[in-house]
Amino acid sequence: MITVGELLDSKGHSIWSAAPDDTVFEAIKLMDEKGVGALAVLNDGALVGMISERDYARRVILKGRSSKNTTVKDIMSTQVYYTFPSQTVDDCMVVMSERRIRHLPVLKGDELIGMVSVGDLIKDIIAEQKHMIEQLEHYIAGDET
Repeated sequence: MITVGELLDSKGHSIWSAAPDDTVFEAIKLMDEKGVGALAVLNDGALVGMISERDYARRVILKGRSSKNTTVKDIMSTQVYYTFPSQTVDDCMVVMSERRIRHLPVLKGDELIGMVSVGDLIKDIIAEQKHMIEQLEHYIAGDET
């Protein structure tokens, strides 16, 4: 079973973030440029929240606010669920399903070292299942590989 640390080593440790005083417009623009659905919110390097497309839709658009006049701290989620490099992909899927979240920051101590999305986890699970199927097919066929 693969760990989050191993997954980050293969996908990369890129972290896209916003500051609490950034405008929501700036945050959404960065999400678009990087092709991600959420950003870590960092204050002096410390993880203080998350901002996602869902936060934008629910707390800006539906409330009739302006993304250029609203700050990240006004709409970010401050209850941040996170994971550690030693946790398994399966453990993360359980947390994400139970908490109905799509992104998990990865912390090593207090340091943010990466981010995993539900898409990252699903890709890994599918690859692992494909490998298992291939192994079983070889076993059934009597291959000695």
